[in-house]
Amino acid sequence: MRDLLVRWRTGDVHARDMLFHLLYDELRQAAAALLHGERHVSLSVGDLLHESLLRLIALDRIHWQDRAHFMALTSRMMRRALIDHVRAKRRGKRDHQKVLLHTNIPEAVNVELEEIHEALERLARIDPQRAEIVEMRYFGGMEIADVAVVLGLSEATVKRRWHSARLWLYEALGPSA
Repeated sequence: MRDLLVRWRTGDVHARDMLFHLLYDELRQAAAALLHGERHVSLSVGDLLHESLLRLIALDRIHWQDRAHFMALTSRMMRRALIDHVRAKRRGKRDHQKVLLHTNIPEAVNVELEEIHEALERLARIDPQRAEIVEMRYFGGMEIADVAVVLGLSEATVKRRWHSARLWLYEALGPSA
């Protein structure tokens, strides 16, 4: 896998395509999990995934560190693609429809996607690393171990920061927010 990432970095499109092929099912699952329960999003799983991959390709010659780094950046691209889709749709005829994001935050009500995006932006200003952890875990479906590799932290530290970020989001997205 690392060899494919290195070869892609040097411009080998065949290596890039092979990497996408090898990780396609896992990336598709992450996209499906992100879209699960979203009633007013007209993106299909494939559309979200392909839009995200096109955004990765457009970044041109990223210095990939490893598989976890690739997955982290892909999760960021999925989040951005979904946010852009919601914003474009809001500008369209159906401005009155709401898109709900099922947060999986204990006892939190489901919130609009833009609300969680804004909350993540606020969290990023306070603690960029915790915002990255939420992005990778929630939007990318990444495991604690993979997040730890990307951020160069221990798994225990990632777990603690994931827990505190979820609590912060619960407060930020709660009924009093």
